[in-house]
Amino acid sequence: MAHIIVVGNEKGGSGKSTTSMHVATALARMGHAVGALDLDVRQRSFGRYLENRAAFQAREGFDLPMPVMAQLGEGPDPLTPALELLERQCDFILLDCPGSHTRLSQMAHAVADTLITPLNDSFIDFDLLARISPDGDILGPSIYAEMVWNARQMRAQAGAGAIDWLVLRNRLGTQQMHNKRKVGGALASLSKRIGFRVAPGFSERVIFRELFPRGLTLLDMKDVGVETLSMSHIAARQELRDLIGELRLPEVAVSF
Repeated sequence: MAHIIVVGNEKGGSGKSTTSMHVATALARMGHAVGALDLDVRQRSFGRYLENRAAFQAREGFDLPMPVMAQLGEGPDPLTPALELLERQCDFILLDCPGSHTRLSQMAHAVADTLITPLNDSFIDFDLLARISPDGDILGPSIYAEMVWNARQMRAQAGAGAIDWLVLRNRLGTQQMHNKRKVGGALASLSKRIGFRVAPGFSERVIFRELFPRGLTLLDMKDVGVETLSMSHIAARQELRDLIGELRLPEVAVSF
């Protein structure tokens, strides 16, 4: 069966679609068959990113690695038919969840083999995972953390195996600021209590906003004629390489 990767976070603006697009296309570039589903039926940022990629290739004549984009089905369970269709042809399926609590998001978390939760590196986003006192003490898990716990329980009851949960610290500052250390310490403490791993994600870079209209990723630059990469491009590629390695996906050896 395909390995299902879910990118989930109930707050917008954390980099879910950027993370989804780069993980999906990186796996496709390494030769894996990758399926994609955008579960955010309102904003559809991931879906539009892939549509932009298809349109750019058709317009410019490029042939870039491309995930297979499926559409949600109809009825009370629109997710299962789409997953069944993709599982017949894919090694990995990536689901991008909306930045809100929805039934579709709950269903996606229950089928996740790997869960990626991008967070902006602040206590505002930390609140997604746990309630914290003014003094920095962890008071208890958030509604989102409880949803992940329920998804784990459902999978255990079904004999479906554990969810490997990775929390990404996106938009990390370049300086070792006091707040950055406090967030890191709180995440390390919470990770032991509710069972996730922590890894650095993507820094804040203009390049990500520039790539979206053409549906491109950091790995496409030379394919579309950019021979000389800036230091920012090179650093961002290394961040992506580190992320793919940190995911510890089955039969994936980082090769870009």
